[in-house]
Parts: sequence; structure tokens; C-alpha cells
Amino acid sequence: MSVDGTLGVEEELHIFHPRTGQLVPSAARLLRQLPGSAFGAELQRSTVEINSPATTSLSDLNEEMIRLRRQLRDVAQGFGLEVGSVGMAPGATDNDFELTVRGRYSRMHDEYRLLVDEQLICGYQVHVGVEDRDLAARLTSRVEDTLPILLALSASSPFWQGRDTGYASMRTMIWERWPTSGSAGRFESIEEYERMVRALVGTGVISDAKMAYFDVRPSDHVPTLELRVCDACPLVDEAVLIAGLFRAAVFRAAQADEAGDPLPRRAPPVQRTAMWRAARSGLSGDLLGLGPEPEPLPAAQAVDELLVALRPQLEGSDDWETVRDLAHATLARGCSAARQRARYAERGRMIDVVQLVIDETANVAAERPKAFRWTSNYPASTGDEAITGGAPNAGYRRVFEVLDGMTTTDMKRRAERVSEISAGQGLTFGVGGRQQTFGVDLVPRIIAAHQWSTLVAGLTQRARAIEAFLQDVYGPAHVVADGVLESSDIETKPGWRKEGRAIPPGVVRAAVYGFDLVRDPVAGWRVLEDNVRVPSGVGYAIGTRRVLDAVVPELAEGVDMHEPEEVYSLVSRTLRACARADVDEPVVALLSTGATNSAWYEHQVLADGADLLLCEPKDIEFRTGRPTLNGRPLDVIYLRIDGELVDLVDDTGRPIGAGILEAARRHMVVVVNAPGNGVADDKSMYCHIPDIITYYLAESPILPSVPTYRCADATELEIVLDRLAELVTKPVDGYGGGGVLVGAEAGPAELEERRRQLRAEPERWVAQETVALSTLPTMAGDRLEPRCVDLRTFVYLSGTGQHQAEVAGLGLTRVAPSGSMIVNSSRGGGAKDTWILIDTDPEQ
Repeated sequence: MSVDGTLGVEEELHIFHPRTGQLVPSAARLLRQLPGSAFGAELQRSTVEINSPATTSLSDLNEEMIRLRRQLRDVAQGFGLEVGSVGMAPGATDNDFELTVRGRYSRMHDEYRLLVDEQLICGYQVHVGVEDRDLAARLTSRVEDTLPILLALSASSPFWQGRDTGYASMRTMIWERWPTSGSAGRFESIEEYERMVRALVGTGVISDAKMAYFDVRPSDHVPTLELRVCDACPLVDEAVLIAGLFRAAVFRAAQADEAGDPLPRRAPPVQRTAMWRAARSGLSGDLLGLGPEPEPLPAAQAVDELLVALRPQLEGSDDWETVRDLAHATLARGCSAARQRARYAERGRMIDVVQLVIDETANVAAERPKAFRWTSNYPASTGDEAITGGAPNAGYRRVFEVLDGMTTTDMKRRAERVSEISAGQGLTFGVGGRQQTFGVDLVPRIIAAHQWSTLVAGLTQRARAIEAFLQDVYGPAHVVADGVLESSDIETKPGWRKEGRAIPPGVVRAAVYGFDLVRDPVAGWRVLEDNVRVPSGVGYAIGTRRVLDAVVPELAEGVDMHEPEEVYSLVSRTLRACARADVDEPVVALLSTGATNSAWYEHQVLADGADLLLCEPKDIEFRTGRPTLNGRPLDVIYLRIDGELVDLVDDTGRPIGAGILEAARRHMVVVVNAPGNGVADDKSMYCHIPDIITYYLAESPILPSVPTYRCADATELEIVLDRLAELVTKPVDGYGGGGVLVGAEAGPAELEERRRQLRAEPERWVAQETVALSTLPTMAGDRLEPRCVDLRTFVYLSGTGQHQAEVAGLGLTRVAPSGSMIVNSSRGGGAKDTWILIDTDPEQ
């Protein structure tokens, strides 16, 4: 066999200013002090290329890469600079591009214009010795099915121009714009391949053979097969892993060629799709597996499939254990793109990401981080907010330092204390007609200050727009007259109530908003649901903090964060601001259906903390039509009742709700939140919220929604029925998780029953794409396991003006049961104390 198996690599490194993280066009200065045999210039002046000598073992390759990187870094530091091996400089912009002064590069810039200006990217190439050039040409197509997985392992370019692109390898998306990128095709000989290259040069589109930028190609200057798809890898370990896997793939392909096995028949569009999937998700989502008709697989499974396929060749070169261990370590810590996003999420500073890349390139971060007993065996979880590769992220280190000081017995005892204190404080939630203890986990959730500021902007925007919508649709209905919505989009919805028109114009209809948010694996926040009727959870956020402070008081010592009980003054201030303008000292009551209400605990906590009168229907009297409590006329009634106000009666059947509604119509009292507000949090109205924001505020939505299908639309219904096992279906008027079916978790019988329901009453249902929820470590007996979480937030609003909406400095993190994505307490979910950090160092 003419594959000698020698290994060599080319890697490109950015030159950074260590304080600003900006690119520095100093390649020429550095190269003058480096040997030309191992270092060279690249298209842009802020990049240096390293060329390793040929090696025969992965250990030798590892040593050479470390040696050459150290040599380059020493020279760079002599000029006060640093270097980073990464697919894309995180904060770079087009203005940072400076062309290397060479005729060939100038010609390329003149020809390709913006395409060249965007080349602020760095790649990683692997050469495997193949002395028979005809064989090298034949092997180009035989290794293609392994390339997407190799790309995913290398993915290190999520940021472009200072923002997250949503891709793990944006470098790939930019690189694919070259006319000669992608698959080279199939060849029987080197002459056939070179004839094709000559034809390309003859077109004038490319200037020379070096511009044949195919994913895999016979090298134009050494007798090797060259891999060209990968991002530059910050960690040498990951670069060596990819080299080992590619060499094994070449060995396997050569053996198949020698045996006369037929060529793989993977169609070019399938291969392109597989490459796109790898660039999009890296190791944080599904990849397409091996073979001509690959199935989507979780990234870890796809990598394991590749390891199994290449094991004979890896064992033949004594690489099996090394490559296996490196692969599993990479899967545990996530690809570079995931690590960069985790670092950025901590403080929202791109310089932190650049520093991470610099450290990893220098092999500083390759050393195993400090071991924490409670996290060392934590299962790898894509998108975990707290733990990466068995070690806590920076924001959570102190939490786990405290927890590591506790024995397993102590942790169990404290978990028991949580239940005892919750019961003692009456921290319960009604499920199925009975009150049960509200489950609180010992590990808190931490939300960085920069993330919270984005959420505040997006949530106040959403609340203001919904309030404007409610006042409009129960009034002049301009949104219908202007053709933004049809009247059927509104008045046929279950949440629409004709008695909603009884509320006088200008009165705030929804003073209290609850929004359910989720984070996806790229650390992006989305609004999952709007809660405008009777949003609950504020009292439980207060209660979880009280419980955790009592059980683990040392956990939050010295942490600058918002205190949940600050919400009391906000609640009081907002509700009193809703009263008529001529009332000096408004009397505000919280009207509850009593101890049978599922959120009775919260009603008591809010009434006590915000100085509200707590009452039940039997307590309300009417004097000349005005609601009173113990003889005191009420100015504002905060409704916390089950069902509709108009149907509310007391134990004797007195029509309390109808009386309150009539008083509200006559503007004798203000009700919060008003009847009919359900039209805004109807699940089918959720689809229209982006249009509502644009229409009423003339702004683009700050927080995205989850892609949602309206089953009442015949075309969208067919899509939902076809993809039912992939989607989440919900009743349009549902709440508390009732009726929600996660297709991926459902059995055949459940799916068939839901299919029947959708066909029978399509207007009652919506479907949403399944969002890969972020996870957090949660106590499960004597260990931690990742559980899906969401976040309920609250906005208090006294008008639609820009400064009339305020987000409460608290959040209720709800935790799904093991193996589930449904977080609602009524479906067995628990909760975490939520730490919203205050930025004590706002300077960027």
C-alpha cells in the first residue's frame, strides 16, 4: 500500500493585541525573526502560518506543534503581542483586514473584492503521506463521509464582527464562497485531477493550482493527501485528534481501494448538507453519520460511530487509545465554539473570549482544571449553563467550592431541610386539588448582569406592545383596520371575551406580565410563552430564596445580586399607579379564590409584602355599586382567581364578579389584570407578537420567539402532522403545561391520539419547534444530573410609555423532571433559586 502514514500540519494563527483583543497586522515583523522553513505569510497581514515537519507518530506531532507555537508566541510577546489558533477572530470586522503585500494576493483582491476582505479566518490542514499520486486522487472521494465529523470537532468560529452568528464554524460559511471550495469530485488518476485543475485555471476564475481549495485534495507541493475543511484549533489536543482520525480514514480508504470495493455513493447535495450541519452545530447538536444515506445522530454518537469505523486502522498505527481518549475529552468539554460561548456568557465581553483562545493556544487551558467532587462525574450535556467538561464554568466555581466542602451525608441532610423549611413556611403549590411542597434544588441558577440587561430591554418592549394591542383590540381596533391582523385572528380565540370591552379606554389592562424564557445551546434567549391572564411565580421566587438562604447560607455570601423581596415595592407602586388619577391613597385588594387556589401561598406572600388587602369573594360587599371590603371602598382589585371574572360567585351564589365588572365599566374600580386579556397570551396569538411589536412600537423584536405553526391553517397542519414526532404541540388556551405533548418523548399511541385531536379540532392547537433547552446540575439522590430549565420573568406596567414598564429583579427557574422537557410544577417540575447578578464593574 502506497500510504506511508507520515503526518504534517499547516495551521494559521491570528495576531492579537492582548489588551484590546483586536487583530494586529504585524506578520511581517514576526516572520523576520522566524525560520522560513516552518513559518510563512498568509493572505492577511494579521495571520502567520505554521508548517510542521513530517512526523510518524501523534506524540511527535503533538510535540512539534507545541514547540512551533511556543516559538511563535515568544517572538510575538517580544513585540507585546499574542497569537491565537482559532477559526475566526471573535471581535474582528472588515476594517481589520490588511492585505499582505504580494503580487499574487493583490491580484486575488482585485478579482474577488469583498470575498477577500472577509478572509479574517484561519484554517487547519492535515497532510497524510501518500506516495502514489494516482492513489491520492482516487482517495479524495473515499474519505468524504468522515469530513463533517472532523469539521465539527474543530469548530471554533462562532463570533463574527463582535456578535454570535448562530454557527459553530462561521469560517466554513465564509470559506464556501470561494469558487473552488467543497468537493473536488471523483478521479481515477492524478492526471485526471490535474487536468481538471488546469481547466479551472484556464477559465481565468482562479489564477493557479494553489487556489484549488477543495475539502480534500492531492497536495500541489508534497506527496500527500491534504485535509482542508477544519477551523484552526486552539487546543493542540484537538488538532492532534483530527490528524489521527484523518490518517486512519486515509488508511481505511486505501484498503478499500486496494480491495476493489465500490466507491461510496453519497450524493454531492447530501455531502454538502452534512457539512452545513457540522458548521451550524459543531458538537452541540445532531450530525449526519457515515455512509451514503446518513441518519441524523447526536454529535457524541456520530463521533463514536466514526471511532468504531476507524478502530482497525487506529489500532494498526498504535493510535487507538490516544485518539479514543482525546475524542472523549473533546466531547466532554465541547468544541471550541461551545467553550467560547460559555466564556462570553459569563460577562458579555469579547476580550474574555480572545483571552480564552490565547490561553488555549499556549496550552495553558489544556491542563485539567481543578477537580470538583460534585462535578467530576457529571454527564456531558450540550448547552449546560454551569458545567463544561466536568468542571464548573467561572461563574459557578465558588458555588461548587462551597458544595465540595459538604459530604454526601451533609448534602442529603440539607436537601431534607429544604423540604422541612418549605413545609414550615407553607411554600406549597396546588396540583390536582391538593397542596404539595414546592421542590427547591440546592444548586442555584446564575444569570450574568449583561444577559439580564438584554432581557430587560426585550421584556419591557414585549409588554408595552402587548398592552398597546389589548387597549386597541378592545377599543378602536386599528390593528384590524390597517390590515395587520384579521378580526378572525382575534375574536375567534378562546381568550377573547366580549366583557373585555367594559373596561374604559386608557385604563391599563395588564399591569402584571409573566414571560417564560428558554436558552438554546448557543446561549440565545427566546420567549417561549406569554402569560397575561394570571401570571404566577413571584411569590415562589421569593420563597426559593428564603429556603436556600436558610439551608445553605454560606452559598451566597459576598455575591452582588438582586434581592427578590425588592419586588414588593414594585408591586405596590404599580398597582397603586393603576388607580384613577383623582385618588390620592388608593386602597388595593388582592382577590383570591382562597386556599383551594393552586397559588394560594403566593397570594398570601404578595398581600403581606406589598401591603395589599387579601380577600375572597365572600368578603366583597357593594355600596352604591362600588366594591368594598370591611366597609372600605376599593380602588384597585388585583385578580388572582380561577376562571373568568364574570362567572365569579361566592359561597351563596352572589354574582361577585358581575358586580365588580359593572363597577369597572363605570370606572369606580380598576381590575388588574382585566377580563379578556387571554386573547394576548393565546398560543395562536403568540405567532403574531413580532408583528404586534413592529406595528405598535415601530421596533424590531429584541427577543426572538420559537418557530410556531398554527394548526388552524390547513397548510401548516399538514406540516405538523407530517413532523408530529419532532414538534411540541400545545392547546391554544392551555396553561400549566396541560395538554402539552413533546413529540420526541411521546410513544406511538400518544402520537396517534394527538394526531386524531389535531384533525378533529385544528383550531384548538399550535405546534412549536422543539428547542434544545439549556440544562443545569440538579440534585438527584447522591449525585448531580443535568435537567432542562426555563425562566419565568415578570414585568410590571403602568402604561405603554418607554419608562412605564419595569422588570422585577427576580426570576423563577423551573426545573423539569429527569428525562423530560416540561418544567411546570403541575407536571412534576421543581425550582431553583435564581441569582441575577449586579454588574459591579460595568466598564467594557
